Amino acid sequence: MKRASIFIALCLIVCLASPVAAKTTFVSIGTGGTGGIYYPYGGGVAEIWSKNVPGVKAVAEVTGASVENVKLAHKGETVIGEVMGDVAVAGFQGLSKFKGKKHKILGMAIMYPNLLQVVTLKKSGITNFEQVKGKSISTGSPGSGTNFMAEAVLAALGIAKGDYKDSRLSFTESANALRDGNIEVGTWSVGPGTSSILDLATTHDINILGFTPEQTKKILAANATYSSVDLAGGVYKGVAKPVPTIGVWNVMICQASLDTDLVYNLVKALYENNDYLMKIHPSAAYTTPENAVKYCPIPLHPGTIKYLKEKGIDVPAKLMP
Repeated sequence: MKRASIFIALCLIVCLASPVAAKTTFVSIGTGGTGGIYYPYGGGVAEIWSKNVPGVKAVAEVTGASVENVKLAHKGETVIGEVMGDVAVAGFQGLSKFKGKKHKILGMAIMYPNLLQVVTLKKSGITNFEQVKGKSISTGSPGSGTNFMAEAVLAALGIAKGDYKDSRLSFTESANALRDGNIEVGTWSVGPGTSSILDLATTHDINILGFTPEQTKKILAANATYSSVDLAGGVYKGVAKPVPTIGVWNVMICQASLDTDLVYNLVKALYENNDYLMKIHPSAAYTTPENAVKYCPIPLHPGTIKYLKEKGIDVPAKLMP
């Protein structure tokens, strides 16, 4: 009887205390491997949200990147994902690797542009992208935006999967495989100045393959979300001149069912603490409210729209959910 009284008293204490206990909302961010920009960028975003949004605890998670991040957000295993624009479109519309299944995602913010960076060692003698035929290459890890983009570019140029041997490695693994001679060509779709290529270039003479005007025309004709852009010279040791390549914007997506006020608070904190995010990586300079309406390839979440309208930014009809 005495034990029962003690238990009832404890229950009363818990019940009385619970209304004033702060509720914590856990926000997981699907990023990518540690050798790219997604992971440190996502880590910076998680810090901003955890420090500046009351009741939110955010964490950046290592994932297979873009394709996997769309699937994770759709299923709710993560609620936020960092995704290449072409992959976001495919997931939203149920195309390509998503096999007819439309995923329940919406745009949240524009991050920065990715450039396709096709890397070889100078001693390989490879100077043209179409020389990948018959070679051992890496198109990026399975489920990544790099793999999605590399395969799209190869297909646009008429290079079949049977024309090359694909190891499908992560950024760090691709750099190591080039260093060790296990592959001859590695592909990265990432913001310029990524750590894995920078590290490789300090120990080996590298070459970054550019696309000819004819190749670029074919690629852009097959992929509306891509654009022609130059990788600036001097980003990597030994690559002094600009390299003509292909670009695609990265978008931060979220689960479509997320609460409007939650997304509003997250977006507000992201944009109003962008100076901190730029210290994590300079590519965050592109993460602006204006770029959200210029470059988001799928409709925006109502929470983002609420913030943009509050800032006096017009949201076009095509971005309304």
